[in-house]
Order: sequence, then C-alpha cells, then structure tokens
Amino acid sequence: MTTRFPQFLAALALLTLGAQASANTLTQNVSWTIDRPNTSTKYRVVAYGDSIYAGYNGSITSAAKYSAPTVDAEYLSALWNADIESVRRTKSGAIASDVYNNKIVAERSYMQDSSTRVVTFEMCGNDGLQARTAFKGQSGTCDDSVLTAAENNCKTYVAAAMDYINANAYAGVKLKVISNLHYPGYAADNVQSSCKDPNTGKTVNMQEKFLPSLARINFMMCDTARQKGFKCTDNFAQYMGADYDSNGDGQIDSDALRYVAGETQASYVTRITTTLRSTLRDANTHFVSSSSSYDYIQSDDTHPTYTGATVTAGLFGGTTGTGAPRYTSFSGGKSPVWNQYGHERMGWAVSTYNVATP
Repeated sequence: MTTRFPQFLAALALLTLGAQASANTLTQNVSWTIDRPNTSTKYRVVAYGDSIYAGYNGSITSAAKYSAPTVDAEYLSALWNADIESVRRTKSGAIASDVYNNKIVAERSYMQDSSTRVVTFEMCGNDGLQARTAFKGQSGTCDDSVLTAAENNCKTYVAAAMDYINANAYAGVKLKVISNLHYPGYAADNVQSSCKDPNTGKTVNMQEKFLPSLARINFMMCDTARQKGFKCTDNFAQYMGADYDSNGDGQIDSDALRYVAGETQASYVTRITTTLRSTLRDANTHFVSSSSSYDYIQSDDTHPTYTGATVTAGLFGGTTGTGAPRYTSFSGGKSPVWNQYGHERMGWAVSTYNVATP
C-alpha cells in the first residue's frame, strides 16, 4: 500500500483542484470483451486517449464500462458475429503530447497484436480546457497566444499520432478513426471576459472567442484524417446539433454541422461560427426531436453521460473482464439508446465506419 501513496495523492489532486484538474493525470486502462454466444473468434478494438475514451465519471477508482470504444465493440460484435475485445489505453487529464508519447507510442504493442482490426484515438480536449482556463484568468489586455498554442500543439500531435499508427499498427487493421471535440460548457461560456480586447479596449464574449478556435481544431482533425487514411467521427456535430431540422434549411442540424471532406478551413469555420451558429445547442440538452431531449454531459459540464455499470479503472489498477452483449442485433444499425447518452452517441458514430468483414 505504501508504494501507491504518491499515486493516491496525485489522483486525489485530480478531484480536488477544480479548474486545475486538467493539469493532473490519472491512468484509466480497461480491457472488456464482448462475449458473443456461439463463437470463439475474437478481434480487438484499440482506443487511445484521455478522459473521454476512458469513460471518466468523476471517480479515481472507476470508469464507465460502456464508454464509446466499448459501445463500438458491441456494434462490431453483431456485425462480424465475433467476440470483440475493447482495449482502452487512456489517461484522464492528459494533453495531446502525453497521449501521443505515453499511450500511443509507449503502448504500441496493443495495436500491434494480430487480433487488432480497429485503432481509434482522441486527444486535445485538455489542451483546449487548459487554454480556456488560462484565458479566463487573464486581466488587462487579452492574450490569444494561449489559444494559438493549444491549436498548434493539437495539430502537431494529431498528425504525429496518425503517422505513428499508420507505421506501427498491425497490417491487418481494417479501420483507423479519430474522434474530434465537442464543446463542453458552451452555454456557460456565454459571458464576458475579465480581460479587454487589444483593438477595441472592450471585454470579449468567451463563447465568441473559443468557438472559432475549437472549429479550427476540429477541422484540422478531420482534414488531417482525410489526408492520412483515417476516418473522422465528428462529435461536435453529433453533440451540438439537434436530430431534426430546427432552422428549416432542409437538413437535420447534426448532419448539416458535419465536416465535409475537401472543404476549406475558412468555409468550415464560417459554417460553424456564422451560417449555422443559430443551430448550435449546449449538449446538456441534446434535442432528438423538437419536443424531446437528452443530457449528453455529466454534472461536471465536461464528460459524456453513459448508461450501465462501471469497472475498476484508475488508482487501484484497471479491469480485464468479459460480458455478454447488451444487444445481439441492431435495427437500422442503431441500439435502442444510441442517441440518449453521450458515450452511446459517440460509440455509434464511430461504428458508422465499421467495415463489413474482419
């Protein structure tokens, strides 16, 4: 027990430092196998990332069993009629460089296993959160360099991660996917800054400041994926847009917001921040119809909601377990709860790229 005391203090700090939590890290690794009846064939999904893929739920000892990668594993199990092992190698609180160096590179053996068929990753959320905290803490003249640095760091490590996965993943991998960023705290950011714009001398609206930066990051993720043979799960569109046509333009909002392969950054940013801005909604209230909504974000206003049990993940190690699928088939490729929880929505979105055979 004494050998874990420093780790305990670090993990405790993750929960108690509030806004500074993103500067601390907590390893949360899980391996969970969807054990399908009447088959012994097993393939692997490997997911690298931070607290989002970890299924972080505010605990230093547990995480969601069905975070997005394991939700995808359940879809794959039905599609391939096989057992699917969901391997999550994650570190809550990690910035992009940490995910790249200490998970993707240092733990490459998981994607090199001959059973691996899908490799997916997400990163940069903590770079953005730390930059937002730094900007909000400014007084005097606003300094955008913290946001620019987060964008540049994200660009560097997203590209590096894709190159490394392309060079090191098992040759039989059928699908490589990156998940981009939702906007946690969208509604809460609709307030004025303490600092003042250097040109106008006036305070700035936080939401107006952060949305273009996030849009540039999300465009970069999806466009780099297009160039490097990855698919891009557009979580921003899935979380921030309703599942009906709220503005009468003939498109379902969540579809209209999605990245379009080959478009320019300027076109994408304008579409998100101006053209379709009126359709953006805080993911705490994700409308699946004009009269029905679900909460995609936990009470911390950051992490996706989930359903079902938790597993040991964090201070006292990780879980390696097996369980029967919750659903053995999917009508229309969607589970009954595909749009009711943040992790279910993200896992379904990843699954839309699944290939027909392993």
